[in-house]
Amino acid sequence: MSDDTLSDLLRTVRLTGAVFFDMDVAAPWSKEQPAGAEIASSVLPGVQHLISFHAVTEGSCYGGIVGTDPVHLDAGDVIVFPHGDGHVMSSAPELTPSMDRNAYRIPASQLPMTIKLEGDPKRRTRIICGFLGCDVRPFNPLISALPRVLHVRDGNGGGWLGNFMRVALTESQTKRSGGESVLARMSELMFVEAVRRHLESLPPEQTGWLAGLRDPQVARALALLHGRPGFGWTLPALAREAGLSRSALAERFTHLIGHPPIQYLANWRMQVAAGLLVRGDKVASVALEVGYDSEAAFSRAFKKLIGRSPRTWRAEQGLAETGARSAAQEASRSRVVAVGSANHGRRALRRRGRDGARA
Repeated sequence: MSDDTLSDLLRTVRLTGAVFFDMDVAAPWSKEQPAGAEIASSVLPGVQHLISFHAVTEGSCYGGIVGTDPVHLDAGDVIVFPHGDGHVMSSAPELTPSMDRNAYRIPASQLPMTIKLEGDPKRRTRIICGFLGCDVRPFNPLISALPRVLHVRDGNGGGWLGNFMRVALTESQTKRSGGESVLARMSELMFVEAVRRHLESLPPEQTGWLAGLRDPQVARALALLHGRPGFGWTLPALAREAGLSRSALAERFTHLIGHPPIQYLANWRMQVAAGLLVRGDKVASVALEVGYDSEAAFSRAFKKLIGRSPRTWRAEQGLAETGARSAAQEASRSRVVAVGSANHGRRALRRRGRDGARA
């Protein structure tokens, strides 16, 4: 059993990343990005929830949710919108933003796309912009524990976030083979680092799932529930392992996490089960895997929480997965065509050059 509950959660909710834009802009400029729910099917087809992030690699700018006061961002800063809010990135807060919804479609060219906006060359800013997808249904306690805006500073740029930005900038400029995969994995790691920085900055009185990870006994209980979700946990057994009395664990766990331990376990079991169902496991085997003695009992619990039977849920998610694969395959074919056309054009130019030289 691993004690790394955060990593376990991120695996189970299928965190995935992509980097779409390398923005090279000069003031004045202002861009509005739609809410994640509006563009998720175009950006990362098949994901339940879309998170946006922006990493400033050079210069400075402002970023914030539409209708709220923005925060000032310097080189080395990352801003994340965990709840998928529509937001504005700009060179100054008072500017009216523009929006291009067609920009948020899977491009034919290799990612990331470069966006250049000309202006004052002395007020130039470089930003790496990307997205993260994850499951929020049936149960993702991390997203609800994060603020609507997550602003992380890297200080002198020598930390992990600074390294991410340097690699991301290099990959976006050189477009080497495998660059999209490198950027996707690094964006996931960047998000984890941003969450860890946020966790470390929480005040002592903070409650929520992340605050629970900071409490030794509650963190131990969470690790046990995540490590063995199919075990027949009872409050006395869990309290004994966590080193607290039953009443003390129940009170502390509920205060920090927002659910009593056994209710949390029931919710987490359904999240694990949902992933196994999407993977194609039989309902009866999933029921046993997450601690139910019978398929009927599991199906009742699953439908009570999610509103659908396990088989209906799997069918719906299967359709979403099929649609996502089709969109990805179409984008891949478009990229092959685009690259082939570009190569054909270069060969034609070379032939004309040789013919002209012979003439």
